[in-house]
Amino acid sequence: MYSQLAARVLRHLRACWTLAALLLGLSWVAPAHSQAAPADAAEANCNNFQSRALKFSERSVRLVSSRFVAAGPLVFPPNPGGPGRTVSLPDHCEVFGVLQERTGVRGAKYAIRFHMRLPVAWNQRFFFQGGGGSNGEVGDAVGQVGPSLPPALALGYAVLTQDSGHDNATNTDPAYNGPLAFGFDPLARSNYGDLSLKLTAQTGKEVLAQYYGQKPRYSFFVGCSKGGQEGMVFAQRYPEEFDGIVAAAPGFSLPRAALAEAWDTQVFGELVKAPGATGFDVSRLHQAFSVGDYGLVRNAILAACDKDDGLEDGIVGDFTRCTDDKVLPQLRARLCQQDKAEGCLSSAQIAALQRSRQGPRDAKGRALYSDWGWAPGISDPGWRLWKTGFPNMTALNVTLGARSLASVFTTPPSVLPDGDQAAADFQSAFDFDRDAARIYAVNAVFKRSGWQDVGARSPDLSAFQRRGGRLIVPHGDSDAVFSLNDTLSWYREVDARAKGKAASFVRVFPVPGMCHCMGGPATDNYDAFGALVAWVESGKAPDQIIATAGPASPWPGRERPLCAYPQVARYTGRGDPEKAASFECRI
Repeated sequence: MYSQLAARVLRHLRACWTLAALLLGLSWVAPAHSQAAPADAAEANCNNFQSRALKFSERSVRLVSSRFVAAGPLVFPPNPGGPGRTVSLPDHCEVFGVLQERTGVRGAKYAIRFHMRLPVAWNQRFFFQGGGGSNGEVGDAVGQVGPSLPPALALGYAVLTQDSGHDNATNTDPAYNGPLAFGFDPLARSNYGDLSLKLTAQTGKEVLAQYYGQKPRYSFFVGCSKGGQEGMVFAQRYPEEFDGIVAAAPGFSLPRAALAEAWDTQVFGELVKAPGATGFDVSRLHQAFSVGDYGLVRNAILAACDKDDGLEDGIVGDFTRCTDDKVLPQLRARLCQQDKAEGCLSSAQIAALQRSRQGPRDAKGRALYSDWGWAPGISDPGWRLWKTGFPNMTALNVTLGARSLASVFTTPPSVLPDGDQAAADFQSAFDFDRDAARIYAVNAVFKRSGWQDVGARSPDLSAFQRRGGRLIVPHGDSDAVFSLNDTLSWYREVDARAKGKAASFVRVFPVPGMCHCMGGPATDNYDAFGALVAWVESGKAPDQIIATAGPASPWPGRERPLCAYPQVARYTGRGDPEKAASFECRI
């Protein structure tokens, strides 16, 4: 069961989280490469690199292998709902290494594994590719930056990935929540949260210095979801490491978001619970809303809010004005007059949507995470994937959320029985007055709480600002796992600390309609990394980023500007409404 769960979740995570890839386009011209060494010399240098007398600040570093890889294609497996992809990679040296090898709890062998690709024609720049989900995968280290564009490696970047200190192939234990078993090891939990990041970034730079004979001129980090959390860790705790960071859909409140996952399981589970039952059958969770029901909700949101940005086009650009006062009357206009049937919504469904949108709360009404906006992406499979799932796939809120909360985010961790039903039962029994405080708890074994390990929501970016760092934060308003409202609230706190000058070093770019990292009824293909490089290297601060709708959207090829918060894209009233030039960013 656990191997099937891990494979199922990881297939999704590789597509949606591991790389910021499917939301970042690239149109800028790469900097000039350093002069490439002759092929024979480059091959010999690489193949001999592992055996050289190398020195690292972290004494536990051990290079496992170094081998020369000639230029050629690399084939990526198909993403859910899309084709596979072949990319062309240049001549490069592929390096694998480990550090902090140790024996952990129950005799399990742990280490931080890293993977690097060092191009022969190096552009003197370092690219750290963020992780995804519960990590445990060393990553491909090619630096994908867009669904149809050359990866960073092909542009001359030296790329690093890492597994954050545990290996899904060897550290998965069916008796301790499967692939989340690392949460029962205090150091593995801390490495996952933040400690492995500085170690691998520092080691990666030292590999570059010893391989090329010089340090990188610029260093960049790109990640989404857990990778976005990692970017926030670097900006807040290790600000000296990177010149520029893209922290997309940042999971910087992961433990609190896990409370929201349990909250949603309870809220939507009530809709499918048998009369008089204490729990619900998780295999029926997808029946809480039919595809048609979700379509009705989306139509209600559009009827209430689509026109607020100046154009009725299926995109709620002015999403902050899409409030209960506007949306609830539209939902009630679609209320079933008698029994629930297709083509109308039940009062229980409307109440559940409202409770879910308000986010988890204790008995006194105090918020435990964040509220959410009314997002038209609610009808997209990328939203349902998390919240209620599909007939053949249990919601990720249950399969990943429950075991993450039990294993990694609460102290002490809890062992759950095998199976999706046990995960749903754990969330159903979760008491938000009694149990929510466990994300902040410590004990004699776990001296850091789940929040201290994984939470990275500090508004204090003063050290990052002083060193001249630049941070771009894209986030979809239809993200079903991390609330855009939480990200915007954080930005306002950052701006208050910076006395209204936060935009000089950090900019948030909401993506109307986009789900978690990608997808949804949205213009979700855009060039955040190119904007970051221009900001870092040329001082060109991005006021907007041009975005295009992908082939799976309702409007392939549609263009819109993504605007730096708090501005939104508004139609000027003239010009082609499918072109970005017909819009302007303003309040």
